[in-house]
Amino acid sequence: MHTDDFYHYIQKGGIPPFLPESQEQNLIVIEAFLEAAKRFTRGGFDVIVDGIIGPWFLEPWLEAVADNYEVHYIILRATKEETMKRAITRSKLDEKANIELVEKMWVQFNNLGRYESNIIDTTNQSIEQSVSNIKDEIEKRSFLLAI
Repeated sequence: MHTDDFYHYIQKGGIPPFLPESQEQNLIVIEAFLEAAKRFTRGGFDVIVDGIIGPWFLEPWLEAVADNYEVHYIILRATKEETMKRAITRSKLDEKANIELVEKMWVQFNNLGRYESNIIDTTNQSIEQSVSNIKDEIEKRSFLLAI
C-alpha cells in the first residue's frame, strides 16, 4: 500500500505534508491508510504499507497491535549521502526545497531511540535485495511492534 496515494486523495484544503501545520492532516491520512490496511488484513490479505511513518506517528499502529493485529515496523535507512542521491532525483519540489526537506527528514530518522534496532541499512542494496531482506525479517518476526 503506497501511502503517498492517500495524500493525493485530498483535493480541497490539502496542506503539503512536510509543513508543520500539516500535523493534524497527516494523522488523519495515517489513520485512513491504517484502516484500509486493517480491512485488507481482515479480508485475509498480507499488507505491506510503504511510506514515511516516523515513531511520532506510531500511536494508531500500537492501538492496532492492542486489537491483535500483527504490525511489523521496519525502517529502511541509507547513509545521508545515499539518501540525498536517491531522493533529489524523484521530487516534485524544486531542488533547493527538496534538499532542505530530505536533509530535515534524514535527521529526524537518524536517531530513533528504541526503534533504532528496527532499521535495515539499504545503502548498498538494490531494490531486490531490500525486498528480500524485508521479507526475511517479516518471516523471522524481527520487527514486531509491541505495546
